[in-house]
Amino acid sequence: MTACILVADDEQNITDVCRRYLEREGYVVWVAHDGEEALRLWMEQSPDLLVLDLMMPGIDGWEVCEKVREAGETPVILLTARGEEPDRLLGLSMGADDYMTKPFSPRELVLRVKNILRRVSLAQSPHKGLASEEAQEALHFDGLSIFPSQRRVKAAGSEVDLTAKEFDLLFLLACHSGQVFSRSQLLKRIWHTDYNGDTTTVTVLVRRLREKIELDPSQPRWIKTVWGIGYKLDGKEPS
Repeated sequence: MTACILVADDEQNITDVCRRYLEREGYVVWVAHDGEEALRLWMEQSPDLLVLDLMMPGIDGWEVCEKVREAGETPVILLTARGEEPDRLLGLSMGADDYMTKPFSPRELVLRVKNILRRVSLAQSPHKGLASEEAQEALHFDGLSIFPSQRRVKAAGSEVDLTAKEFDLLFLLACHSGQVFSRSQLLKRIWHTDYNGDTTTVTVLVRRLREKIELDPSQPRWIKTVWGIGYKLDGKEPS
């Protein structure tokens, strides 16, 4: 099926360029020039992905992103002229999938859209995109259970609601319990292909995952930081 993209930006030249390049790749594209229109189109059309400018009049991109994320897991790429690290971190912590600073290459935007939609497709078909040794049987550790075929997780006896990327990260680490992965390795494995985004994305994803599965995220039992290298799942106590 043809993917549908919503592009929201108050600069018409940007929406025109984005529409032209995305339609050239076969996507159906809707355009909004303010936050209110973006929310209306999102609710009416249920797009597969949002390209969202942060600094729009009225309802800004931050609020749009927050409302979209509260309602579900529609992928979001944020656009902004402000490229400072606090903005990137805030956007990612709100659940955005990617972040591009203006001016940007429309060809790069198309590539990032493709990568995210491919990742979503793989997440919806969990048997695809996983290495052959990463079997689909449930993985059980002391207090942590992962059910890949159902994409379910239980921690300390309770069901945990994870996003697609959070589950993919946890499952990858659990399949290679004790192995240390660098942030760059995780970025490529979770986003697939040769995605070249900021590794801050991984740091934020790990933090969100810890907040959901760890009793004390500041002193994690499962997802351990290996300083100067990356992360691993501590599987010393499998049940």
